[in-house]
Amino acid sequence: MKKKTLIFFIMLIALSLVVIGCGSDQSQNNNQQGAQSGEQEQLTMKVGADVTFPPFEMVIDGKVTGFDIDLIRAIAEVEDIKIEGEIQTMDFQGLIPAIQTNSIDVAVAGITIREDRAKQVDFSKPYYHSGITLLVREDSDIQGVEDLQGKTIAVKLGTTGDIMFSDKEGITIKRFNNIDEAYRELENGGADAVPFDNPIHQNYINTTGKGKVKVVGELLTGEDYGIAVSKNRPDLLEKINSGLDKLIESGEYEKIYRKYFSDDFGLVSK
Repeated sequence: MKKKTLIFFIMLIALSLVVIGCGSDQSQNNNQQGAQSGEQEQLTMKVGADVTFPPFEMVIDGKVTGFDIDLIRAIAEVEDIKIEGEIQTMDFQGLIPAIQTNSIDVAVAGITIREDRAKQVDFSKPYYHSGITLLVREDSDIQGVEDLQGKTIAVKLGTTGDIMFSDKEGITIKRFNNIDEAYRELENGGADAVPFDNPIHQNYINTTGKGKVKVVGELLTGEDYGIAVSKNRPDLLEKINSGLDKLIESGEYEKIYRKYFSDDFGLVSK
């Protein structure tokens, strides 16, 4: 009888150890699954900008600011995206190469959505409607593009204004790394006109160029600005588009827009 009892207790202990072991394994598996299925890490992005494009991007009191800057920061906030470090500043021409070499993930610089650029980077939904106009000195007799034969224009290198006149015969082109240099060339008499984005012209007319320059002729192009995103970051592109939609729906987009623009020319809707 005692022998049977002893065997019973040995079997009971062995069974208990098996159950405990299984429970431990199950707990470990659950922990591993929990870690794997837990909250995803916060999305991050490195942002680059050309700060010679007021009021979209500029430096005031040593800080990078402007419409594009406020917008990308608002998108980051509403989508819980962390902007890594400071916004990197560089020439417009260097932005897309910087994305392609993974130096940055995103570029904001009033970048026109174009087919050739879309082969190199992805673009967000349009966030601003723009177009090219012609800026001349206040006393100029130039009325439009038809009067540019035999004249000299100043352009910002690589922009739509540069590209659209690059194959025009009879027009001399002076290229500059930023639009301020092109404007100075116009004011100093080294150029007769500057083709560039109308909202930038209007900002210049209302500030530094007040009483010195004017826009002539009609809108030469109709174009949209987009946020450039690395083709390696489809997750980021999706979040940026989602964030832009949310800002438009909430009215925050228009609030940011009104901070920099007085007209409705560039407003977009969802």
